[in-house]
Amino acid sequence: MTINEIQDEIIEEFELFDDWEGKYEYIIDLGKKLPKLADEYKTEDNIIKGCQSVVWLHAYKKDDNLFFEADSEAIIVKGLVSMLVKVMTNHTPEEIANADLYFIDKVGLSSHLAQTRSNGLASMVKQMKAYAIAYQARN
Repeated sequence: MTINEIQDEIIEEFELFDDWEGKYEYIIDLGKKLPKLADEYKTEDNIIKGCQSVVWLHAYKKDDNLFFEADSEAIIVKGLVSMLVKVMTNHTPEEIANADLYFIDKVGLSSHLAQTRSNGLASMVKQMKAYAIAYQARN
């Protein structure tokens, strides 16, 4: 699936909920399903700067695609980063660097998250794109 197809799928999933209580429960559930990040990647270098909660992000390249693994101690943040991992993983660095992540606005995350969470989400996106740009430069 393309980045946009995955975003459209997430938007459809969020449309199943009538209110934000259900959407938050869904985000929490996504966080619970996110595979645990290996302790070896829970390093200071992998902590995303700009997040109120601690978020670790590990990136690696396999064949021509970039893959992300992440974790957080805060369950709602873990759910948010799990959506980003779902959208951004297993795509080329070019696709990731150029991605327009419209699902964040379409599902209402920008308007329903507290400012600190919204800033943290933006920091996660920024870090993923920075990894993509760095991997592009290596080629």
